[in-house]
Amino acid sequence: MKGLFEPLSDGKLELSNRLVMAPMTRSRAVEDGKVTELTAEYYAQRASAGLIITEGTQPSVRGQGYIWTPGLHSDGQVEAWRAVTGAVHAKGGRIFAQLMHAGRVGHPALYPDGALPLGPSPIASGEQLFTLDGMLDHPEPREMTLDDIAQAVQEFVDAARNAVAAGFDGVELHGANGYLIHQFLTDGSNRRTDAYGGTVQNRIRFGVEVARAVAEAIGPEHVGFRVSPGNDANGVSESDTPELYTALVTALAPLGLAYLHIMETGLRDLTRTLRAAWPGTLILNPHPVSGDIQAGPEDGAEALREGLADAISFARLWLANPDLPERIRAGGPYNEPDPASFYGGDHRGYTDYPLLAV
Repeated sequence: MKGLFEPLSDGKLELSNRLVMAPMTRSRAVEDGKVTELTAEYYAQRASAGLIITEGTQPSVRGQGYIWTPGLHSDGQVEAWRAVTGAVHAKGGRIFAQLMHAGRVGHPALYPDGALPLGPSPIASGEQLFTLDGMLDHPEPREMTLDDIAQAVQEFVDAARNAVAAGFDGVELHGANGYLIHQFLTDGSNRRTDAYGGTVQNRIRFGVEVARAVAEAIGPEHVGFRVSPGNDANGVSESDTPELYTALVTALAPLGLAYLHIMETGLRDLTRTLRAAWPGTLILNPHPVSGDIQAGPEDGAEALREGLADAISFARLWLANPDLPERIRAGGPYNEPDPASFYGGDHRGYTDYPLLAV
């Protein structure tokens, strides 16, 4: 496990250890998209991570995909996030905001004007939105015009600048899990016939444009990019996964981003291919190799030894174990996460997981 605790410095991303907290939606923001003091406590508890990547945070009103999720598109939201970044930095931690535009994974019920969500093509996700009044089907989104695409790129830029103003060390662009950037990537959700659809080079265009614009706005050393090759979350489907992600990573490589973050879905050979194509820091959210539900520290340490990654991200392990590095050093035990409290609620299942007894 020694490799997990080595510092990382590549001139762009400097981490005290190689244990990264992966982004996890927790749905505990207030109605206007502001985080609270409880959010600050939650992330500060986990400041021993080499890097914290926050829950998906919408860059605009139309980018929201779930109830009670935070934003970075208003002055009030920026001010609220300052308490979070300040609390993490006070404990010596580093924190990036994940910018997530949900695209078609949205609903008129989330927007003040009741308009349709946006997507690359008018194809519904087939999924549903949870609300206090029950589950609602995602509607067919409105196909984005070229002006809509340009506006979405600008919204990512504006949110990234807001993140810097809020004290974040950088941002991660969410190109995974069936959200807007991923929707453009996949041929199952992108049936466009213009410059943003059809060929692989056209389908990666939107994600690359977002990355380039954000890098130019706040500096590439403050920008990460997350992908999940082969992931069918939120109704997306890919018929050309190896070709698609090799092309995407090759196009992103010259931008000099802080890192590429790969969420594995079992395609280890593709991870090796992308590792070879990526010249900078690679963070791996590993797929378990032993058949377990989630990857453990051993999986991460092995990926580091093999040279597949420079840092390892975990999600549920961090959720339930705010002192995860100490527990890994001690060989456990590990708290079990409570699925009933993953989304929404109060401090229970959020900030009350016990620390390792000394």
